[in-house]
Amino acid sequence: MVTHQELVSCVGWTTAEELYSCSDDHQIVKWNLLTSETNQIVKLPDDIYPIDLHWFPKSLGIKKQTQAESFVLTSSDGKFHLISKLGRVEKSVEAHCGAVLAGRWNYEGTALVTVGEDGQIKIWSKTGMLRSTLAQQEKVLYTAGKQLIIKPLQPNAKVLQWKAHDGIILKVDWNSVNDLILSAGEDCKYKVWDSYGRPLYNSQPHEHPITSVAWAPDGELFAVGSFHTLRLCDKTGWSYALEKPNTGSIFNIAWSIDGTQIAGACGNGHVVFAHVVEQRWEWKNFQVTLTKRRTMQVRNVLNDAVDLLEFRDRVIKASLNYAHLVVSTSLQCYVFSTKNWNTPLIFDLKEGTVSLILQAERHFLLVDGGGIYLYSYEGRFISSPKFPGMRTDILNAQTVSLSNDTIAIKDKADEKIIFLFEASTGKPLGDGKLLSHKNEILEIALDQKGLTNDRKIAFIDKNRDLYITSVKRFGKEEQIIKLGTMAHTLAWSDTCNILCGLQDTRFTVWYYPNTVYVDRDILPKTLYEKDASEFSKNPHIVSFVGNQVTIRRADGSLVHISISPYPAILHEYVSSSKWEDAVRLCRFVKEQTLWACLAAMAVANRDMTTAEIAYAAIGEIDKVQYINSMKDLPSKESKMAHILMFSGNIQEAEIVLLQAGLVYQAIQININLYNWERALELAVKYKTHVDTVLAYRQKFLETFGKQETNKRYLQYAEGLQIDWEKIKAKIEMEITKERERSSSSQSTKNVGPKH
Repeated sequence: MVTHQELVSCVGWTTAEELYSCSDDHQIVKWNLLTSETNQIVKLPDDIYPIDLHWFPKSLGIKKQTQAESFVLTSSDGKFHLISKLGRVEKSVEAHCGAVLAGRWNYEGTALVTVGEDGQIKIWSKTGMLRSTLAQQEKVLYTAGKQLIIKPLQPNAKVLQWKAHDGIILKVDWNSVNDLILSAGEDCKYKVWDSYGRPLYNSQPHEHPITSVAWAPDGELFAVGSFHTLRLCDKTGWSYALEKPNTGSIFNIAWSIDGTQIAGACGNGHVVFAHVVEQRWEWKNFQVTLTKRRTMQVRNVLNDAVDLLEFRDRVIKASLNYAHLVVSTSLQCYVFSTKNWNTPLIFDLKEGTVSLILQAERHFLLVDGGGIYLYSYEGRFISSPKFPGMRTDILNAQTVSLSNDTIAIKDKADEKIIFLFEASTGKPLGDGKLLSHKNEILEIALDQKGLTNDRKIAFIDKNRDLYITSVKRFGKEEQIIKLGTMAHTLAWSDTCNILCGLQDTRFTVWYYPNTVYVDRDILPKTLYEKDASEFSKNPHIVSFVGNQVTIRRADGSLVHISISPYPAILHEYVSSSKWEDAVRLCRFVKEQTLWACLAAMAVANRDMTTAEIAYAAIGEIDKVQYINSMKDLPSKESKMAHILMFSGNIQEAEIVLLQAGLVYQAIQININLYNWERALELAVKYKTHVDTVLAYRQKFLETFGKQETNKRYLQYAEGLQIDWEKIKAKIEMEITKERERSSSSQSTKNVGPKH
């Protein structure tokens, strides 16, 4: 068995079971984890002391390689070397004066960046030629002493620089999935930053300098290495585990491609391997734990029944929700129902490693390097949405969302855009319009219940504002409406469309977010708010199941909050049009919040009788009067138009009236709203009631003692005598005509042909 005699400086995986390590003893050694064998690949010349190694990225798209074929090795003699998998040095390039401290390929493998002791950063082509033109759209993160610097490669772009540590920064890593930065310093601390340089986590000082940090590929975990120390942390910074292996300092950490294990390059010549186990998933009364690489334990906490699930290959990802456990191994996908753990449904996976599993009530989504695949819980393939320039390896639970009928994906190339797809076909939704916002979007979430036509999406943008908008995008652009500010995390309930979120120091529940489309004034009355200071800094909502919200605090502990069960029952009644039951529930609970929700739900469903009762209960007297006045309207079109106006949809109200041929009524609603321009425009267009509009305008001006200045009004008023008697008679006639029309249409309905 080949081992290193000197310090190991760097390690890198080719496949999930094979690793290369380089050492100051000039050897490059290959480790096979399946057979536990090691082989020397090549002995480098004695003057080459390796410092950093990075495998060339696997080619993307159609020509998928199962493993990397070559790597860059930087060394202390100021050169970098391009070396093949078999150990042949293809090329050595003089790069820097002094040691080349690091070398990194970009995502596509089109460029290599190196940094040297001479303080220079250089960019090279794939073949090792120095490039003067830099790839656009990319940024380089580098350290200068205690400073971290992000330099965009576009010319004249602003450079971001901040002091990150009190000692020299020894290692950095930047994850493309969560866009977070890790830094490790001689001040014995490691820190997590966002890409704007804002600190998210700051560790306690350790006994020794932190010599290595590395993100897991999916950005959910990271590893930290120090003297005799290996630590596994959550992306928010708190520690899952601390090991004290006898390794000396760990100089370099590499995660395997599937994110299940790490290798560390140790100062005493060893390579340390560690597997991630004890991961946990919880849903209702079930708790699933990954006990070994190929074994899971399921506990039902109600009766303490325990089931063991054995897998053929190692478990890579799992998700437990909606009464199903979905597990992906390196080659297969298993679907278990919580009713029966003994007979999983198993199917083979197309591509490589699954990086994300998302579940909805009817189906689930698998994401891997090659694409996004939607399957039913019976294991049937449903669809695979695609869009140009799609990068699936950087998607996570914040940037993809799934409901029973819709898939939403936030794009990385333009972060202001959300792509929307129909789940059943994988085709773009509706007329294929994208959802675009004025700012970059951080997190998206689709609501889970209700009709496809009412599907809503909530999202948080980089200003931490929370917005909601409608997903069905035929014709008219739906408004994007702001629901709240300072939002850090959000989640929809899995049983009804209730949204919860953490806003600065408050935990907020929007019992009926749709209120913003119906009657924005009463939105504050439909909320539940609670002080969130007990969750400390940067808490995160893990799940919202039934009326239980689970929040993870910054120190890793879980807090469970129960919210009132009544709003969910109200949603249930309203979705099955049980209005009397809904009113009875509100009378029983006697809460303003519930009445306000019912008022908005009733208006949204055009049930004005219930709306009147609910508005009266919350003391909105003006609205009760307006609803009452609607009862006397002669035709159903007029009633419909006034309901639309009640929700602020004035244009739609006008369209309804004009389509029904009720031109006078359309003019009248514009007069009532003082939309004088539009009222005159309609009167002139339909050649009717011009004198009515002018009469009301004159009365309006006289009331305020003003003179007419509008040119159009002056033009039409010339030589026109206003006769109020005549106008009133005309209006009476219009109303009588409308009444007769609606009664005649009623009677034709009643006296229909008999079968």
